[in-house]
Amino acid sequence: MSTETLFSKIIRREIPATIVYEDDEVLGFKDIAPQAPVHVLFIPKNEVIPTLDDLQPAQAHLIGKLALAAAAYARSEGFAEDGYRIVMNCREHAGQTVFHIHMHLLAGAPLGHFGTPGH
Repeated sequence: MSTETLFSKIIRREIPATIVYEDDEVLGFKDIAPQAPVHVLFIPKNEVIPTLDDLQPAQAHLIGKLALAAAAYARSEGFAEDGYRIVMNCREHAGQTVFHIHMHLLAGAPLGHFGTPGH
């Protein structure tokens, strides 16, 4: 990996995390500051791409892999039928705090409307 992040250390098991999903390309683990009853992060294991804006066309398949992993996890845990949300933040104004692309899966309760608070 070319860039070191907190998530790089989780991938290498140097920092503890509650891992709930793993395959050759994707790692899923519980968020340490959950925003819903279920809050899991899905990250690419083999490439560190700082933001969605840095994604190159040859890497586009990674977003599909993250989404498929999130959907598989939702089905396996039994909340796919009620619904879930997947979110990717890009840069600080959108709430990105770790600069290693990742997809949030939120579920386990009605999530309400999506958008700017108060609007």
